[in-house]
Amino acid sequence: MTDTAPAADRPTALVTGATRGIGRAIALELGRSHHVLVGGRAADAVGALVDELPSAAPFVGDLGAGDVPELPASLDVLVHSAGVEQGTRVADTPREVWESVFATNVFAVAELTRRALPALRTARGIVVPINSGSGFTAGPGGGVYAASKFALRAFADALREEERGNGVRVSSVHPGRTDSDMQRALTEKLGEDYDTAYYLAPEDVAAAVRTVVDLPERGTIESLAIRPTRKR
Repeated sequence: MTDTAPAADRPTALVTGATRGIGRAIALELGRSHHVLVGGRAADAVGALVDELPSAAPFVGDLGAGDVPELPASLDVLVHSAGVEQGTRVADTPREVWESVFATNVFAVAELTRRALPALRTARGIVVPINSGSGFTAGPGGGVYAASKFALRAFADALREEERGNGVRVSSVHPGRTDSDMQRALTEKLGEDYDTAYYLAPEDVAAAVRTVVDLPERGTIESLAIRPTRKR
């Protein structure tokens, strides 16, 4: 059984995709004040981050495959940071790629949230889906990823209205291009040069999540878009 018990004086935050990139930065940021459930598929990587945090526990499972570990009775923050980017032009992308992307970016989010809602309602907690600029616009070669992020935005909008009466807030965070392994792979696919001067740092996104989480309960930042200041 996973030890999800929080430290007595800390609220609990679950961060998926927490072992690298944006998810890791968010886990480290929230770890300053929260007991963090470190979500990831690789037990070794999860355990290494757990050891770095003041108060943390592993949350190991393949969420895209429906493997959801045991959840605590009360959950203050649920950050959905796990995500994948695959596919190319619609004419060249087979069904299994669409299914794989939606399994991680949409279906896993919906199922984990469904199972976590009792704990979130108990704590009057907040759900923070990490979306993307692709949740607002789509371009050639990015239809699969964008479609999943449009769906994630629709999910968040519906959940927000459904849970208003239960005290659960929902805040979508939409980062622009961010220095990460996913961004490197995407840049290579598009045939572009990788220049971090034009990208956000993962810590920038984590700071935005901190703002969303720390807003007093009487208010909700429903959608927050973050873009690099410099443009090519």
